[in-house]
Amino acid sequence: MPQTYRPDTAAQVAELMAWAVAEATPLSLRGQDTKAALGRATNTSHVLDLSALTGIIDYAPNELVLTAQAGTSLTDVQAALDEAGQMLAFEPPDWRALLGRPNGPNDPPGTLGGLIACNLAGPRRLSAGAARDHLLGVHGVTGRAEAVKSGGRVVKNVTGFDLSKLMAGSFGTLMALTELSLRVVPRPETARTVLVLGTGEHAAMEVMSHGLRSPHEVSGAAFLPELVAADSEVAAVRECGRAVVALRIEGPEPSVAWRSEALRNELSGWGPTESLDGADSAALWTEVRDVRLLMTPPEAQIWRLSVAPMAGAAVVRTLEDHAPGALLGWYYDWGGGLVWLALAPTDHAHAAAVRQAIALHGGGHATLVRADPAVRAHVAVFQPQPSALAALSRRVKESFDPKGLLNPGRMGEGR
Repeated sequence: MPQTYRPDTAAQVAELMAWAVAEATPLSLRGQDTKAALGRATNTSHVLDLSALTGIIDYAPNELVLTAQAGTSLTDVQAALDEAGQMLAFEPPDWRALLGRPNGPNDPPGTLGGLIACNLAGPRRLSAGAARDHLLGVHGVTGRAEAVKSGGRVVKNVTGFDLSKLMAGSFGTLMALTELSLRVVPRPETARTVLVLGTGEHAAMEVMSHGLRSPHEVSGAAFLPELVAADSEVAAVRECGRAVVALRIEGPEPSVAWRSEALRNELSGWGPTESLDGADSAALWTEVRDVRLLMTPPEAQIWRLSVAPMAGAAVVRTLEDHAPGALLGWYYDWGGGLVWLALAPTDHAHAAAVRQAIALHGGGHATLVRADPAVRAHVAVFQPQPSALAALSRRVKESFDPKGLLNPGRMGEGR
């Protein structure tokens, strides 16, 4: 009969895994269950709940390193970092509302282990790197019931191949994480966002490219088409009534003021400019980070496309031609390299049209982030891999979990 196991220690995780291996019992790994809708549903009713593995084990602000148990709430991690004036550089997104989960102040925000397992990063990804780039070490238990330690608690601690990097983006299919060490960074003193109003798509790409190539250290670059900008909760964006390019600059107040003014002057040839300070700047990037601009209608299917920055507009136009009427909304992040799409619900999620559009314009990756469970069960949620890479992925999976006991089916067949 279905059962949930909730170990309190890493040793108990190892004991449960040994039992699962002996009995050939598949397990669905869970933290606070905020990301259960990512990927496909697992093919098991037995749950390994890791949410009791909580607590910050070691935090050395002077060393810029934090170590915590995998089930530690992101609220606790953020609180500790805030107190020391630090942060996770990769700007973790909060997709609870996008995925239909409760997201009030008292609702669970997810765990550190779940964040790393899904390798999620926000707008600062283009300047700071992905979550895996800040992962220093992990402890966990494989599908062989073997306790594994990789990496460590210091920044320069890796020689040879770093197994911990494999865990980022594995969606719990390789190992039950029990402990993680991450590099953290100082929080910027202030931030300001430069807006360029009324640009078309081609000009928007030029604006973002110029900002990112400039010496002004832009840490966020997004383009919001007119309809999407109108849905923003930030008054200065919503009321402009036009498409908006947003470029974020962070750092000490005098430096940010000078750099943002210099960037505005450089970009004035593309259209009128404005700037957002303080809370308005933070609110806009929270909307971009958490995909709030495409939240409705709730039945819309949400796709996340990673493409060459200058190819995004062509991909969107091709998709409009191949699936007329399907596109409900879209915007660009990461300087154009990340395309968010909202598509009308169907029983096939437009997967063929989306991936064909990408293939026609240099290739990339398309992930179905939100759709009805029945749809996710019948289409490739993650980008299908070339045969050689798929074979390598299978070998990696078999080396960690030869019986396929961990989150079976979460990433699709063979993954």
